[in-house]
Amino acid sequence: MIILVAPTLIVIPMSFSDSKYLTFPPTGWSLGWYRTFFESSTWLMATKTSLLVAVFTVLVATPLGTLAAYAIHESRLAAMSGVHAVLLSPMMVPVIMVAIGLYFIYARLELLNTKLGLVLAHAMLAIPLVVITVLAGLKTYDMNQERVARSLGAPRWLAFWTVTLPQIRPAILNAVLLSFLTSLDEVNVALFISGGENSTVTRVMFNSLRDEIDPLITVVSTCLVLVSVTIVLVVQLANRKSHQ
Repeated sequence: MIILVAPTLIVIPMSFSDSKYLTFPPTGWSLGWYRTFFESSTWLMATKTSLLVAVFTVLVATPLGTLAAYAIHESRLAAMSGVHAVLLSPMMVPVIMVAIGLYFIYARLELLNTKLGLVLAHAMLAIPLVVITVLAGLKTYDMNQERVARSLGAPRWLAFWTVTLPQIRPAILNAVLLSFLTSLDEVNVALFISGGENSTVTRVMFNSLRDEIDPLITVVSTCLVLVSVTIVLVVQLANRKSHQ
């Protein structure tokens, strides 16, 4: 945990440095780099794009992944194991290979540099995480509760919505968290399929690091850390309330 947290504890103080270069510990303190970030239309537009794409990725990946996990859990078809493997395949293939493949497909479909293309690509990367998380929740849930509701006349969709879904809510909330963070932090695919007004903040960060290194990068990193920590705390709070 110390090894994982230590870089963050170094980056955050550096974002308040008054130096033009990355120095630790900072020789002086200033909010100048934060002012530069919030006055930059390029950074703000990229941040807005990343947050918007992450939200829509959650809206696409979570329902599809949840339904897929439910089908895998309940189906007795032999082919379902193959479907499971296909759904998890984006985790098995190197992301750079996925990015190259998406680039050529999107070029033909005219989806390059579009928010729709980003959402679809990020949803593809997030769905395996949703499937794994929701499947874990379903395995700890007694499906007999849903079967009882169906035996009393409830349609399957209504039994799932009113009986099963509330029981696996913590798993779904965790899936929402993973989907959001997967989209927000993704950079490899974004380098190939995003650009212009639809560049993500991670792509802009990568290009900025390639051209020059200044404390503005630490400001962006600090903002991403704060967003991620906030989302984690909200999900944990919601999970705690669901258990009460």
